[in-house]
Amino acid sequence: MINIAVTGAAGRMGKTLIQAIIEADGVQLSAAIEQPGHSAIGSDAGEMAGMGRIGVPVVEDLAAVVSQFDVLIDFTIAAATLVNLAVCAAHGKRMVIGTTGLTEREQAQVAALSAQVAVVSAPNYSVGVNATFKLLEMAAGIFGDDVDIEIIEAHHRHKVDAPSGTALRMGEVMAKRLGRDLSEVAIYGREGITGERARQTIGFSTVRGGDIVGEHTVIFAGAGERLEITHRAHSRLNFAEGAVRAARWLADKKAGVFDMQDVLGLRERKSD
Repeated sequence: MINIAVTGAAGRMGKTLIQAIIEADGVQLSAAIEQPGHSAIGSDAGEMAGMGRIGVPVVEDLAAVVSQFDVLIDFTIAAATLVNLAVCAAHGKRMVIGTTGLTEREQAQVAALSAQVAVVSAPNYSVGVNATFKLLEMAAGIFGDDVDIEIIEAHHRHKVDAPSGTALRMGEVMAKRLGRDLSEVAIYGREGITGERARQTIGFSTVRGGDIVGEHTVIFAGAGERLEITHRAHSRLNFAEGAVRAARWLADKKAGVFDMQDVLGLRERKSD
């Protein structure tokens, strides 16, 4: 049995993670953490998530319960994630990171700490989204430089980063396949007299509103035709179930940074 802790336990994603853990085989929720002073402190994590009493109280100090779990799942904010990873690394606890919006410097900190403990860090834990990454890589290779590529993403009004981590990863996957540097070709929105579109650019458009769970559409626009590849999430549960799958996969890994392509066996390995 793999013992899992969830931080940000009282949030929308935290509650969904608790539900997914309780419903999954081979794992159990052993700790739930929230920020100090949160109204959920002391409450039963199962009851808070609408799953009934499980005898796991919500606490405010990760270090106080670090001996109670094998893997921590963190879908919070960058600053909190890095603090939590430092605690996990110091105690040899593996970690699944779903936090998005990390800067290059913060990603480097994750990589450095992963020398001490195994980490899965991914912008999206949906199996469907990760299948989409592979489809986009394939499509980019087929079309090459003969089409214009645009990415449109939509999320709920509470999401704080833009574009989404998933949209950025989509851009990275296609740019790499096309031999481009995304940092040089990405266009984040357009306004005014922009001039003719450069073929090498990859455009990003962001929508925020209501309770949209997550939608991503990539347009490959050519002369006389266009291909659109779309993924729509109808529930956060698929993200949570993917994160639990990642935690289960991570249980026997010692160190290093992995992502869902590794978890799902989609990573292409170079032959000897």
